[in-house]
Amino acid sequence: MTSIALGQMRRRPAAFAGLAVAFFLAIATMTLFGSLFAADATASTATRKAAAGPGLKVIAGAFGEIAVLVAFFVVVNALGFALRRQHRELALLRTVAATPRQARRLVRGQVVATTLLVTAPGWLAGAVAARRLLAELQRRGMAAPGLRVPGTPVPMLVALAVALAVGLAATAVAARRISRIAPAAALTASSTEQGRTGVPRLLAGAGVLAGGALLLRLSATRPAEQADKAGQAALLGSLVLLIGIALTGPLAVRLLAAALGGPVRALAPGAGWLADANLRGYARRLSSAVVPVALLVGLSGTMSIMTSTAGHAASTTATSATSDTDVWLRQAELTMLVCFAAVSTVNTLVAATVERRREFALLRLVGATRSQLMRMLTAEAVLTTALGVVLGAAVAGAASAAFSASVTGSAVPSVPVDACCWIVAGAAALTVPGILGTGLRAVRGPAAELVSDGRD
Repeated sequence: MTSIALGQMRRRPAAFAGLAVAFFLAIATMTLFGSLFAADATASTATRKAAAGPGLKVIAGAFGEIAVLVAFFVVVNALGFALRRQHRELALLRTVAATPRQARRLVRGQVVATTLLVTAPGWLAGAVAARRLLAELQRRGMAAPGLRVPGTPVPMLVALAVALAVGLAATAVAARRISRIAPAAALTASSTEQGRTGVPRLLAGAGVLAGGALLLRLSATRPAEQADKAGQAALLGSLVLLIGIALTGPLAVRLLAAALGGPVRALAPGAGWLADANLRGYARRLSSAVVPVALLVGLSGTMSIMTSTAGHAASTTATSATSDTDVWLRQAELTMLVCFAAVSTVNTLVAATVERRREFALLRLVGATRSQLMRMLTAEAVLTTALGVVLGAAVAGAASAAFSASVTGSAVPSVPVDACCWIVAGAAALTVPGILGTGLRAVRGPAAELVSDGRD
């Protein structure tokens, strides 16, 4: 199975590019915060007390827990599409007597190989970032001047271990479907979409959504002097809500697509109708494309509105020095989260569009032109962006309202309109060109050959 796994990676390197970038970011981020934690842990008590602020352990722990959750989310998503690109090959292996355990072992081998491939660059990037971030924290008085990043390899090894654990856990989730169904059914499923969202998944999604709501309640009930804890609870709650949306995504997206599809059909009667029919008919595929956009908008919007709300509260209570520190920390955290979300968004949209090459070829065989297909993809891209923005904005609104209730006593936060417009524009800039650029490449080539070939 090892040789087969590596052979698949050599044949389809583009299918694993997004997964490799996701693991690179995960290892670099965990090396970064692990190094900061080690710098604080190896320093003397007198050195640690030489600076004000929450301390490196608190900063590293707060950032690290969010980074691990987002990394797991992004890795699961990237691995799911890497598997879908080789779904047919895995199904054929099942038909020639490969067992479910062997199929899972093949996927695990690919995950381990991808992780090890990006480990050294991730370690290097994380170590350099740790030194630069520590220097910036020291310049702002949030870290003692005597603190140094130690030369121990422990943070790097921990980052690798966590990345492998996340990857193997993601493998168990992503490979579950192909490894459990019968061989003949696996081959049939490689070219079709599963009909309904299973009851266990919906129940799990409802439970996760309830957990996110509890975290937001915890944030809202924090006293104003615990703004940092309220902010972390709100941010974690928004991430949990987004995971819940990912679990219940096909159902939620189908309902939203039905509501927003009307304007698209009215504006573009031909291409809009076909785009709306495609999106509603393939709700699972649409959910996979919408959720990363919602992740990008939800996390960015939550952080931006929380930062604006904290700054507004500080300016009215004469604690601007503390607020400046909090704002800078949130901006640094926002940068990290946006990197993860952007990688997930681009990888998902590219993979989802590339795997439709056979579908596009069939449409061309029944008379559709390339320009008509591109108009259809434009309508789909606009609708996908709108759905992601709506879901992300709903999560950001709920999380920022909880944070505002804690720090200002009002559930109405201070909304930075310009920043929110930039977030929406950024989501559109990633989504629409990503879909259209990949679609333009996917509609090329002889349609008859693509249909008979049967590959993505």
